Amino acid sequence: MKEPVFIIAEAGVNHNGSVTLAKKLIDQAVYAGVDAVKFQTWKTELLITKEAKLAKYQEHNIDSDISTQFEMAKALELTYENFRELKTYCVQKEILFLSTPDEEESAKFLLELQDIFKIGSGELNNLPLLRLIGSFGKKVILSTGMSDIGQIENALDVLIEAGMVKENITILHANTEYPTPMCDVNLKAMQTIENTFKINVGYSDHTLGIEVPIAAVAMGARVIEKHFTLDKNMDGPDHIASLDPTELKLMVIAIRNIELALGDGIKKVTKSERPNIEVIRKSIVARCEIKKGELLTVSNLTVKRAKHGACPMSWDSFIGSYSKKDYEEDELIRIIDAKYVL
Repeated sequence: MKEPVFIIAEAGVNHNGSVTLAKKLIDQAVYAGVDAVKFQTWKTELLITKEAKLAKYQEHNIDSDISTQFEMAKALELTYENFRELKTYCVQKEILFLSTPDEEESAKFLLELQDIFKIGSGELNNLPLLRLIGSFGKKVILSTGMSDIGQIENALDVLIEAGMVKENITILHANTEYPTPMCDVNLKAMQTIENTFKINVGYSDHTLGIEVPIAAVAMGARVIEKHFTLDKNMDGPDHIASLDPTELKLMVIAIRNIELALGDGIKKVTKSERPNIEVIRKSIVARCEIKKGELLTVSNLTVKRAKHGACPMSWDSFIGSYSKKDYEEDELIRIIDAKYVL
């Protein structure tokens, strides 16, 4: 039996640099019933040059006077001690803590806090960071936004050469636009990744709403990652493309329902529908009164819903035989009574 889909509630930077808000996000992740809540860890000076420009979606989603990525990241940065505190809070709340390292020093720090490393799409071509995380011997979830199949292969090779086994790697299909237009989701690419590399796959979603991650589960995703926020109207780069807590909970419920609905793939009569066979399936009955010895034909036989009788698939074996008894209209025709030949 497959393990349940692993659902990550991506808090990301939606704490807006506040530990208090981060803890509230953890509370809402617990309420939603996800498996893990994930943040992002970095030291701004090690991550971004002071001149790096904001992405267009960041410009649109930030209302403040921030004009560079450096300023934005500095305003959102939490300290290592903050993350230790959040890890402790997650343990108390019985939810798995995760955080994505955005540079090497933070990756080394996170070794003490987690056994799964999520590598963001922005680091897919960061050979030193890939090599470092690959050497940790931990499970890895690799996002693949802004990439093609060749770049994914290169990153996968680095992780494996660093000591990882493929069974401990999950590759997430993703699109790095917030929010992602439906026409750019390309969910079938997730299956292409799975078929190409024979590896566990999942989906990191940045669309509005919950239908795409649900569809991804139906298409074979083993991991789902989705941004969430306390309030979509808050200032910050990712709030607008995030779910609110109620939507997150509805997504989790829908995913668990889809997992059940997928079943085992064996076509069979289920326990719930078996009692309906007698009342919905049809049987062969007398179309009108039939006398003993009368020839059975399409004129005096028909098929109707009735208590379990002869299956209509045996119709041809009745036609041309002779009735062994008298029948009233709508009376079930029994095989034992229809094999009489004069």
